[in-house]
Amino acid sequence: MTQIEANYDKKCECRMCKKSFTTNKLRSRFIKVSSYDTDFCPVYSLSENNPILYHVNVCPQCGFSSTDDFTPYFPPGALEVIDSKVCSQWVPHDFGQKRSIADAIKTYKLAVYCGLLKKEKHITLAGMYLRIAWLYRSIENENQEQRFMKLAIKDYLESYMADDFKGTQVSEVRLLYLIGELSRRTNQIEQAVKFFSKVIEQQSRTIESGIIDMARDRWYDIREGQKAAQEVQEII
Repeated sequence: MTQIEANYDKKCECRMCKKSFTTNKLRSRFIKVSSYDTDFCPVYSLSENNPILYHVNVCPQCGFSSTDDFTPYFPPGALEVIDSKVCSQWVPHDFGQKRSIADAIKTYKLAVYCGLLKKEKHITLAGMYLRIAWLYRSIENENQEQRFMKLAIKDYLESYMADDFKGTQVSEVRLLYLIGELSRRTNQIEQAVKFFSKVIEQQSRTIESGIIDMARDRWYDIREGQKAAQEVQEII
């Protein structure tokens, strides 16, 4: 009997050069989440069966990189800019096989660059920055994790102000919570408290009660941390 592998090849068509290519993906039956961090980062039972590694599709012919969250639409001039700044500079490289964390980080950075040139939604860019932060967390690179969490906050805030998260899988409550939690993790405490409060204010208007509870827990953590710091100051 043939043993089914966790990885399989998915056929894609590049939206830039229209050429076909294959890229590795994971079969859902092999993806087992053991827990989640407070910013929704999934922790997988087997680190190699991490679908985050395969979220980005990179065309080996022209280098255009995207995720399924990218819109099909290219604003006027975007194709020419991407062709000039990405495709004409591209040294053919195939990211379509099994990926290491280092490989995955490269694919996300390529997709972010293409997304910026294509003027993708802020919610899409923020999601990629957050996944890069998670990958750096998994290899305990705190400096880079902090850097990309801050970039994610910036685009989540832009998304909130522009309402460009509407129509996506990210609800307003989830977005507000993420801004609060990433602010807490990057020591922007005042901003964290402000956004956790916004989440709690939504409790009567949302079915996502779990996120309301998480916001309360984080708000409590902050308050307890501030109390402890004040007590230390008083002793000193």
